[in-house]
Amino acid sequence: MSQNDQVINPLDRRTALAGAGVAAAALTLAAACSSDDSSSSSSGKSSAAAAGTTGAQATAPLTSTSDVPVGGGVIVGDTVVTQSTAGNFSGFSTTCTHAGCKVNKVENGLIECPCHGSTFHLDGTVAHGPATRPLDSHPVKVQDGNIVRA
Repeated sequence: MSQNDQVINPLDRRTALAGAGVAAAALTLAAACSSDDSSSSSSGKSSAAAAGTTGAQATAPLTSTSDVPVGGGVIVGDTVVTQSTAGNFSGFSTTCTHAGCKVNKVENGLIECPCHGSTFHLDGTVAHGPATRPLDSHPVKVQDGNIVRA
């Protein structure tokens, strides 16, 4: 065997092994992407429709309208739900637009971020910086006495 054969053969083995690894990963991905759609009916309905659920049933309530005080709000998961005036509900992200901290309190008509002192009005606009942008909207609606994502 020449010196060139010794240099080329290990690279050929590596290339073959790498190629086999890529092929195995591609087959695994293809199998995962073509999951069994037996939960869908042959009429083309989604699995949720086939299971008998509707979009309204699939939307879990964030909170009850009675849990959101007029002139205040509540934090539910990643959403701040406010009620600035009676019956006027809004939803916003809990992520502060200043540095990405999570707001943690709705008090005295303000949404408060504990990290750097930013506060937001109940409509999501900045009341006091350092944040300069309003909270991102998480549209909500009232459905059967509950607040759900719109």
